[in-house]
Amino acid sequence: MLSWVRPDPREAPLSADASGLSPNAWLQIRPDGAIVLQVDKIEMGQGVITGYATLLAEELDVAPEQITTQIAPVHPLFQDPVQLTGESRSMVARWLPIRETGARARQMLLAAAAQRWQTDITSLGTDGAGAVVDGRGNALRYADLANEAATLPVPERVELRTPAQYRWIGRELARPDLPSKVLAKARYGIDTQMPDLKVAVVLRPVQLQAVLRSHDATVARNMAGVVAIFPIHSGIAVVADNFWQAQQAAAAISAEWEPGPLAGVSSESIRAEQGRRLDAQAGLRIRDDGAADAAFKGAARSLEAEYWVPYLAHATMEPMNATVWFHDGGCEAWVPNQSPDIARQLICDVTDLPRAAVTVHSPLVGGGFGRRAIMDYVTEAAEIGRRVRNPVKLIWSREDDMRHGVFREATLHRLRGGLDASGQPVVWQHRLIAASLNRLIFPLTAALMAPEWMPKALVRGVTDVAVPVFDRLVGSYAAREGANSMAYAIPNVQVDLAEWNPGVPTSIWRSVSHSYTSFVIESFIDELAHAADEDPAAFRRRYLAGSPRHLAVLELLLAQSGWQEKLPDGRYRGLAIQEAFNTVVAQVAEISIGADHSIRVHRVTCAVDCGTAINPDIVRQQMEGGILFGLSAALYGEITIEDGAVRESNFHDYRLLRLADAPAIDVHIVPSDEPPSGVGEPGVPPIAPAVANAVFAATGQRLRTLPLRLPS
Repeated sequence: MLSWVRPDPREAPLSADASGLSPNAWLQIRPDGAIVLQVDKIEMGQGVITGYATLLAEELDVAPEQITTQIAPVHPLFQDPVQLTGESRSMVARWLPIRETGARARQMLLAAAAQRWQTDITSLGTDGAGAVVDGRGNALRYADLANEAATLPVPERVELRTPAQYRWIGRELARPDLPSKVLAKARYGIDTQMPDLKVAVVLRPVQLQAVLRSHDATVARNMAGVVAIFPIHSGIAVVADNFWQAQQAAAAISAEWEPGPLAGVSSESIRAEQGRRLDAQAGLRIRDDGAADAAFKGAARSLEAEYWVPYLAHATMEPMNATVWFHDGGCEAWVPNQSPDIARQLICDVTDLPRAAVTVHSPLVGGGFGRRAIMDYVTEAAEIGRRVRNPVKLIWSREDDMRHGVFREATLHRLRGGLDASGQPVVWQHRLIAASLNRLIFPLTAALMAPEWMPKALVRGVTDVAVPVFDRLVGSYAAREGANSMAYAIPNVQVDLAEWNPGVPTSIWRSVSHSYTSFVIESFIDELAHAADEDPAAFRRRYLAGSPRHLAVLELLLAQSGWQEKLPDGRYRGLAIQEAFNTVVAQVAEISIGADHSIRVHRVTCAVDCGTAINPDIVRQQMEGGILFGLSAALYGEITIEDGAVRESNFHDYRLLRLADAPAIDVHIVPSDEPPSGVGEPGVPPIAPAVANAVFAATGQRLRTLPLRLPS
């Protein structure tokens, strides 16, 4: 469909002069014995390198440790339609393609051996270690057959192993990327070094979207190591021999800023305006089951609640950075990213270079969470690098990213439930207001997918027309997730989505809107259970009876958490369940309340159905990481806007969960032979409502705002 934009992936080898067998760009089996797998998703700690090697090893019939993995360059085979790592789709999207690649290569190697031995292919097999064997003790290594196999046609159809035949899938294989990380030998983007490298920082306004009025850099230009100082679109770039010199010079610049559109805006004023707009807007009806209005009229009583969640930072451990080197008429870039083709396009947009002249190298990433899909730092690096003769590494400080990054949006929710005479819910209404991300995402994808001959003005024009149309037709599309798929079998359901963007830069955040819709839905379900005077688990079991996956996860959770067992004095439980990215996760949080009203989470039990667990240990790791990530947000996370500026600046006032505060976590996986679903994000959403529900069990107080704080 995109052949007018890109070449046919099947006709686009990774390297035109590579010898050996390469049935497609994912795999190269070389005559020297190397088996090279191109990993086309970015390794951000989620274990994609291990997972992809497992899939290939399974069907190629080799051991995973025989496979050399490389993070892939931009290539049309890997663009579907964007070469993006996100939405918990790394294993979902490659479950079949990589296995089929291995199976095709194995079939071609068997055919090459049959030709050489002049025998029937059905009499041959593979030994599990990289050789074709016959029944008489003869063997030919894959390496020895690679060039011959490359001359054969790539089979269209291949037979894949069944679950009963799996040798590697489902095993807890060691992660090959761990030793280098533990031994501090792994190299991330911020570790990039090369001869004559300079370092850049950007002096930014305090207020979001303020514009430079004037500046005086006289003192800064004369400081040691300073190479260049000049304005760019987002502030004032300072280039020096090292980071310290650049940062000190930036601090010496006197700058005046024109107040931006957010002057006078605060978190409080945003929440108040969200409420006014939710009152005024009918919103877009995104779910309408039964007859909600009539059901409310017939209800014996109703229950109403308002929930609010704040802006959140991504707070990745590795700050934003990008290294660019303009040379020989092109540009090389070393960028921690979630989409190398978007990074490439951003450089092209700044420089007018053709895509073929820009090479993006993708190092390991020290945390993504959606932040590195929105690469404002790449645009800045390109602006700076093209004006400096040396290669330049742009580094954002922690304060830069905390105060000038892009944030998880703040959203307001109003829930209303109608109950019959016995206290059971007969109608559910959820009204929410959120900012649309279409204005952020459309320009990126439009520029990337447009053919290079199309004028930029035309691409921008198409975007300017498409965004308001899309906003009107589907609204804040990302905010639907979870709200429009609420799983409980309440007969009448009505969900309305209103849209308003106050101008604070927002973006996708780990688990996207599930991070707030789960908190709202699972908290209000608990409110309904309390109104029905029913155990929260029994209430959920009743209304999930028509959803077998949810019910199986819930039953496993209740059994493993000891839900019916008596807790020690001072301990309380809460639970929540959510389906996100086709994975169902349920969690029980066990908490206590301190004398200072602080909330302490002691234990979290988690049950997950993610289809086939390719590597159960990585599934557990991702659930544990998601729980800790979500717990940081639930207990502490909040970006506060004051007069159009972000108040928080670093980890002293944007707190993350520390080791001493981390709960014990046990994860239980529902056995399944279904295709895998995502695990990188689904562990995040249930933890906030599980803790909030436990707080209610402990105190009788319903906390409807994040982060969770009891009145002191």
